[in-house]
Amino acid sequence: MLTGSQIRRKFLDFFIQKGHREVHSSSLVPANDPTLLFTNAGMNQFKDVFLGLEKRDYVRATTSQKCVRAGGKHNDLENVGFTNRHHTFFEMLGNFSFGDYFKDKAIAYAWELMTSPDWFGIDKAKLYVTIFKGENGVPRDVEAYDLWLRHVPKDRIYEFGAKDNFWQMGDTGPCGPCSEIHYDMGVAASEHGHTDCAFTCDCGRYVELWNLVFMQFDRDASGKLNPLPKPSIDTGMGLERITAVLQSVISNYETDLFTPLIKKAATFTGVKPQARWQGAAGEPGVPGTLLSRDARLTERMEMGDLLRKPSLRIIADHARAVTFLISDGVLPANDGRGYVLRKILRRAIRHGRLLGQEKPFLFEMVYAVRDLMKDAYPELIDSADRVAKVVSTEELQFARVLAEGSRRFDIEVAS
Repeated sequence: MLTGSQIRRKFLDFFIQKGHREVHSSSLVPANDPTLLFTNAGMNQFKDVFLGLEKRDYVRATTSQKCVRAGGKHNDLENVGFTNRHHTFFEMLGNFSFGDYFKDKAIAYAWELMTSPDWFGIDKAKLYVTIFKGENGVPRDVEAYDLWLRHVPKDRIYEFGAKDNFWQMGDTGPCGPCSEIHYDMGVAASEHGHTDCAFTCDCGRYVELWNLVFMQFDRDASGKLNPLPKPSIDTGMGLERITAVLQSVISNYETDLFTPLIKKAATFTGVKPQARWQGAAGEPGVPGTLLSRDARLTERMEMGDLLRKPSLRIIADHARAVTFLISDGVLPANDGRGYVLRKILRRAIRHGRLLGQEKPFLFEMVYAVRDLMKDAYPELIDSADRVAKVVSTEELQFARVLAEGSRRFDIEVAS
């Protein structure tokens, strides 16, 4: 089974051998782009290239981009920890063409990477694709439909409108029709217990893995779509989602991108998994011998118990966001990016307290994130101490705020 790190590397290597330049992730703080609170997609660092305002010494690129969606238009914060796939911080895998290849190669590359036994080897029968059906004066994407027919039966190609299959980074900027690749996670993934639902059901069984955006237009401030100088390709695949598929688990939090952090969060907050026992006669709940002496089975049992605690998932997710945001120069504040960071920090601290930990602990999670992700993001090695100090200071300040609030409350109640 591939690890999350190996999956990231395999994606990048696939496109490198297709002539793409590997480009390191840009900062979570967008450069010279007041329209964005945080970097939220792989194409952000290439925006001026798509617009024809900047030229680089390559026309094909591939990245694993750090992204945060916890403020502004893209805000998943309140869902994080309670669903299988919402995160504040995530990694977006992508391949890009700047006026080089277009829909034909983008679709062919995607299908090869997803289904070839030499790469991800996903069962074709579990995949569905979508195209833009045409809307708001933009015609149906006939070209994409015909190209997908080379790989996918027509009964697995679905057509949707602008809400689902026309992508844009913001209210203005590069945009265009897109094709999404979805995966059938199976009946066990249905959050509503469906056993016979079909594709397009939103019960959680069918998961979008990859979005292939065909950049054709630049939307101006008036809403008008102007053709780009050169049609281009921008794709985005969530590393956390594809890792869940390739590791045969339902939740992103069950992958090795998160389980080490969840274990650390349990350790730092004093949470112990509930051991399962059986007696000599095999009765459940009777103290005796462990259900299995196989250490791996025991570990899976314990991990399953920890995964059922949303607070641990929240701490694991937020530790990643906090570590990378501060590493990229964001500091806790009462407005703007700093306010969002402070909100994420305090939400993680609060969930630590819900688990019974009132002492500072989140700063220790910074080192856990560094150890897990330093190979892909070596900048964490140098920034970890600085980040941990900022987090520790914020934890102590929040504790003082809570203590003062509690003192005032007690005075008010007693008066």
